[in-house]
Amino acid sequence: MSANISSEVIAAFLILVGTIFSFLSAIGLIRLPDVYTRSHAASKSSTLGVLCTLLGALLYFWITDGYFSIRLILGIFFVFLTAPVAAHLICRAAYRSNVELAKESVQDDLKEVFKRD
Repeated sequence: MSANISSEVIAAFLILVGTIFSFLSAIGLIRLPDVYTRSHAASKSSTLGVLCTLLGALLYFWITDGYFSIRLILGIFFVFLTAPVAAHLICRAAYRSNVELAKESVQDDLKEVFKRD
C-alpha cells in the first residue's frame, strides 16, 4: 500500500512540475520582447511541461489501474517531434520576412547568410 501511495506522490509531483513549466512558458510568451525569444519560451519550456504532465499521468494510470496508455506515449512523442520544428519554422519565416530583432539582442548570426537589403 505504501508503494502505491509513494508512486501517486511521484505522479502528482511530475504533474505539478509540468504545470509550473507550462505556467512559466506562458509568462515567457507575455514578457519576452520579440518573436524569436517568445518562440524559444514556447518550444522549450512548454515541451518540458507537457512531457512532465503526460509522464505523470502515464505513471499514475500505470500504477493505480495497471493501464499502460500508448496514447500518452504517442502524445509525448508527437509533442517532442512537432514543437521544436514548429518553433524553428516560425523563427525562420519571421527572419526571412524581415521581422526585427529586439533592441536587447546582441548578435545576429544570420545577417551575413541572408544579407538583408
